[in-house]
Amino acid sequence: MTTNIAPEADWDLAPGVLEGARELRLSPEQCDLDYWIANVAQGTLRGLVNGHHPDAVTPDHMRKPGPLRDALLLEFSFRSIAEDKAARAITSLVQSAPDVKSMEFYATQLLDEARHAQAFRAHMVEVGIPAAELEGVIEEYAGEHRLGVLDPLEEFGLEVMNGPHPFVSGVAVLTILVEGILAPTGELSEHKWKIVDPAAASVERGAGIDEIRHLTVGSEIVKRHLERDPSLKEHLADVVRRGNELWASLPVFAVLQRREELFQEGVQQLADLIGDHEIWPGRRLLDTTPDERIATALEWSARTQTSRLAYMGMGE
Repeated sequence: MTTNIAPEADWDLAPGVLEGARELRLSPEQCDLDYWIANVAQGTLRGLVNGHHPDAVTPDHMRKPGPLRDALLLEFSFRSIAEDKAARAITSLVQSAPDVKSMEFYATQLLDEARHAQAFRAHMVEVGIPAAELEGVIEEYAGEHRLGVLDPLEEFGLEVMNGPHPFVSGVAVLTILVEGILAPTGELSEHKWKIVDPAAASVERGAGIDEIRHLTVGSEIVKRHLERDPSLKEHLADVVRRGNELWASLPVFAVLQRREELFQEGVQQLADLIGDHEIWPGRRLLDTTPDERIATALEWSARTQTSRLAYMGMGE
């Protein structure tokens, strides 16, 4: 893209979420405000239109009413609400950050999450939703899922950030229980949409590049807090346990199942276009099923969470 951009912020060189979660190491000192301006604002985001590369087009078939368009509207409505809620929650981390570099990092992450929400909404307009009707459409497609999944997660996060050790507890929730679970599903969506809606896949790619940075810096912050004060481990382990129990109690599978069933119906109508396109190495998109894609997304999330916990020193 441009010269002197950090590889993890370069559109062409940045790893995927799974690879980045395993291998990348970044700190708040590395990813301060100057880093964001030089590598994100002038690197990752350079030349983007509505959160995606200008040469990533929105095909005509995505503007036609039908199951594929409904699958996209379901997914992007849900994602836009989730990113909005993340941005609002991060204000607490900016306020409670114990040092300037951590404060600067979470100020940039707040902006990242707000941009992601904007990009998801903008693409919904690109597939034909009038801007004046956007909020109503988002509520129509994802209002039930907001109530059933996102609102309880938000309430849990706010409870944790208003309890003991608010900063590091909030970082743990965001890193392990929100982005550590949602970011890998976004990477799968990038591969899923790549051939049927290149613009949607490009939006997911841009968001994923940011999420790698969020995951790795958040993990480093938790790791440092535990090294300085090992007594925090019991508290943070309890936060993670309660968060995972909450996730398990929410109707997440139902959200994913409806989305993937619509996607399945839609891609079958575009079989000639999709052909032998692989959603992951060795597996043709047309040969996958909704259950297989959901299981893969959940497996990727579990692997990312395991990797991050191990790095923080909470692997057991």
